[in-house]
Amino acid sequence: MIANHSISDSRVSLPSLEQIVQVLTLEEYNTRVVVLGVMALGTAAGLVGTFLILRRRALTADALSHATLPGIAIAFMVMVALGGEGKNLLGLLIGAFVFGCIGVLAILGIRHTTRLKDDAAIGIVLSVLFGLGLCLLRIATELPNGNTAGLNGFIFGKAASMVANDALTMGVVALGVAIVIGILRKEWTLLCFDEKFGAVQGWPMLWLDVLLMAMVAIVTVIALQSVGLVLAVAMLIIPATSARYWTTKISSMLIAAAIIGCLSGWLGGITSALIPRMPTGPIIVLICGFWFIFSFIVGPVDGLIIRQITRLRLNRRISMQHILRAMWEVSEDTETSQFSIEEIVYVRSWSKRTVSKLLRRCEKLHFATRVSAKNWRLTQKGSAEASRVVRNHRLWEVYLITHADIAPTHVDRDADMIEHVLGRDLVAKLELLLETPALPKSPHPVGEQQ
Repeated sequence: MIANHSISDSRVSLPSLEQIVQVLTLEEYNTRVVVLGVMALGTAAGLVGTFLILRRRALTADALSHATLPGIAIAFMVMVALGGEGKNLLGLLIGAFVFGCIGVLAILGIRHTTRLKDDAAIGIVLSVLFGLGLCLLRIATELPNGNTAGLNGFIFGKAASMVANDALTMGVVALGVAIVIGILRKEWTLLCFDEKFGAVQGWPMLWLDVLLMAMVAIVTVIALQSVGLVLAVAMLIIPATSARYWTTKISSMLIAAAIIGCLSGWLGGITSALIPRMPTGPIIVLICGFWFIFSFIVGPVDGLIIRQITRLRLNRRISMQHILRAMWEVSEDTETSQFSIEEIVYVRSWSKRTVSKLLRRCEKLHFATRVSAKNWRLTQKGSAEASRVVRNHRLWEVYLITHADIAPTHVDRDADMIEHVLGRDLVAKLELLLETPALPKSPHPVGEQQ
């Protein structure tokens, strides 16, 4: 062990290889306590935060963390009045938890007894209780018999002061949260997605909501010492939000959020131990932010990259459908089944460059072939594909005109999977209508399609 090198070390120096190995293997007591504690905290926060995100109450954690401040100040003053020093950690956390529960009940009370929405209720509770906490904290600093040094650590967090009992408490809470979520996962999922249906089925939705908020309050309270009440909301929200970009299943999202929270705690603790004067709480939050940015960009579920790829594929598919329809409809009016680029431009109102590019794609896919310098013709494969596309679009157009009472100029829609939308029986009826002489070939005359 290298002396005086720990999370609380204030010297500015780059870590040596030996120090890195010691930190990674958790040889030092202080490092081991902090890292294991924040890993447990990250796991618990990720699990509870998942339901908080799905419940659309992301700012509830912010309100609860700020609501704990008056509880800390009142607990300090009560312990001083009883003859104590006032900085007993258990007493301060009990006071924080009590006022966290008061904040929960205040939010739920406003939500269920008034017409105000969650955001208004959260804003009221956050501002009022935090203002009360600042006033009480100022009063506490002026008590003659109390030593208020260190109380500000609950506002910004001070992980370096953690002891083994703190880490053990975080581990027990994380285990308890996992057990409760394992028991009530289905009920809380119902609460998040269809609260009214659950109430009709006889489930005590209000008590399930209260229990969920109580779990949020517990995790918020144990996060005070490591990340502080200002940053506690990040531990509850960011891991769950990041997990949302990796999966759509509740069970998988819970696991992913717990892993992201745990890894953020581990990396934050390790980084803070290796780099002196780096506070653990903010480092953990920054790493959580990195996970969110990474998930937002490369996440397979609605990530930035996959979203752009999906959009490009959709645009390419729609453009191909449009060019096939245009080629088919122009070919219908000619005896030779040939057409020129200018005719396609007239039908689709596209530029010649765009039409030429799409025709080259059709040629690579063997949908069309060049007959002469100016003329093109559909191949047998292209005719079959164009016939399918035109059939589906015309069926959709006829359906909207005859069944949905929509004007012909507003019925141009993508209808690639028409049978899956309307069903085979209705499609058969539409095909009969499409063959009726009274109906036009297409609600869009050539030259008017966009």
